[in-house]
Amino acid sequence: MQENTVIRGAAVRLGSGQHKIVCPFCSSQRKKSNQNQRTLSLKIDGSDILYNCWHCDENGIVPFEEKQIPIKRGITKMALAVKHDYSELSKNTIDWLKKRSISEDTAKDAGIQTKRHFINSLQKEVECVVFPYTNKGKTYAAKIRALEDKGFSCNGAPANFFNYDNIDPTDDIFIVEGEMDALSFIEAGFENVVSVPNGAVMKVVDGKIDPQEDNKFRFLWDAKDKLEQAPKVILATDNDEAGKAMGEEIARRIGKDKCWVVEFPDGVKDANELLVKKGRNSFEKVIAGCSPYPVSGLYEPDHFFDKLDTLYEKGMGRGASTGYSNLDEFYSIVEGQLTVVTGHPSSGKSEFVDQLMVNLAEERGWKFAVCSFENDPPLHIAKLISKRMRKPFFAGHTPRVTSEELEEGKKFVKNHFSFLYQNDGAMATVDGIIERLKIAVMRQGVRGAVIDPYNYIQQDKGDQSETGWISDMLTKLRVFAMSHDLHLWFVAHPTKMLRGVDGKIPPPKGYDISGSAAWFAKADIGISVHRPDPVASAMSEVHVWKCRFNWVGKQGVAELYFDPLSMTYSIDNSKDNFPAKPMALSEVPF
Repeated sequence: MQENTVIRGAAVRLGSGQHKIVCPFCSSQRKKSNQNQRTLSLKIDGSDILYNCWHCDENGIVPFEEKQIPIKRGITKMALAVKHDYSELSKNTIDWLKKRSISEDTAKDAGIQTKRHFINSLQKEVECVVFPYTNKGKTYAAKIRALEDKGFSCNGAPANFFNYDNIDPTDDIFIVEGEMDALSFIEAGFENVVSVPNGAVMKVVDGKIDPQEDNKFRFLWDAKDKLEQAPKVILATDNDEAGKAMGEEIARRIGKDKCWVVEFPDGVKDANELLVKKGRNSFEKVIAGCSPYPVSGLYEPDHFFDKLDTLYEKGMGRGASTGYSNLDEFYSIVEGQLTVVTGHPSSGKSEFVDQLMVNLAEERGWKFAVCSFENDPPLHIAKLISKRMRKPFFAGHTPRVTSEELEEGKKFVKNHFSFLYQNDGAMATVDGIIERLKIAVMRQGVRGAVIDPYNYIQQDKGDQSETGWISDMLTKLRVFAMSHDLHLWFVAHPTKMLRGVDGKIPPPKGYDISGSAAWFAKADIGISVHRPDPVASAMSEVHVWKCRFNWVGKQGVAELYFDPLSMTYSIDNSKDNFPAKPMALSEVPF
């Protein structure tokens, strides 16, 4: 195939390591301005060339040797059949496994094999143990580990759980962080275990998120059918900061109400260390002592001691910055909370929420699910691109987004936003929205969601009053947000308000929202976006009328200026600073 020839030529030119080139599969099909983008990632490890295009999703392996069978186009990672040349377990491999308390029978049952392979980090060919990754009985990839030192390689691209084919979805499923940990559980008699295909991904939880790293969690979506059937999902990730972060992210996506967590004894990092140091019988005791994630219910105090120690050392801290230092004094954004946003018609409340999402995507790497009933997705995407590029999207008297900036903006929106789109003309239900949000969390890792506005949601009250229905609706959404560490913005219109003695309409608050005082009671944060004089001034007031926790913020008012051309908010209305890029987190004076 011509494409394979291009990939081989690039590999010869570039040498071992990670590289990016123009994709020979899809570049010719794209716009001329976008054809030279390097979208095809190459991993070159001596004997094989692994490739994956983030634009067209073409992926596979190209061997250096022409005589080997090339990978056909159009085959997904999950169905990809890799040409293997492995032997039965060698004596060296059996001895290596025994040192780690894994028997020959357990290894053979799991399909473990032996191979001599060139390891790039060691710069030589050595004997290796091979961990096969299968899907529906076919091996599509394998992880390869040197018996000497600690060198690793891959044949294919492991994309689903290790040992996934062998688990029973009607029983509790254990999730561990490595293939050796999975073998350790099997050795101890707990065979319903899987291992994640990639190790702990710290970038997902240490403040900023790399979309490419975040995408490594998509194996959860591929396994969702079995995970949904399982009575419990028991997490036994490594007993270190990275392992706990990995477990936290998995639990967030699956739903913490379904997840339990294993606590390893002091001095034990993972399941294999437990097997080596404590023996097979120790697993029963450790598993018997596992506990649910703290979503609801009653727990022993020591369940929270680790977090208590963190509070003692670091305090509560603040949530994520809004991007505006004057507003951060009153409002920060915390995962698992509900922000209710209101304002009079044309006050800019929806534009304000969109701006917050863009700021968080830029500074924290967050992903969002948007349920906007009053904007078709193309128009909404145009607004988001305008905010991202700080320029008008449409042609006018001022310079608009260029074609190059348009492509950059499209990539930004693709990496950070999904849309819950009602294209069938049906009114949305609360349960329907929650079900779609659940998919977005598991499949795409979203950390924030917007419902705008409330009055488009179908009300199935039955014998309930409107107040009771709204209260139940907000409770459902808030519980979901807490369970998945999702920040939810809910936009709601106020009732018609009378002018004050000064002739002006005052900013609405929670009790002014149409339908119920539950808006005030159930919100963690309550915000009103208000334009005192929309004709004479671009100044907007952001009123924080409720803040449930004082470490998140407090009541108060911040002034921002809105530019209708770029659809951006700014602290400063001066020519030099407006529209301006929001402050970086490092610049915010917490």
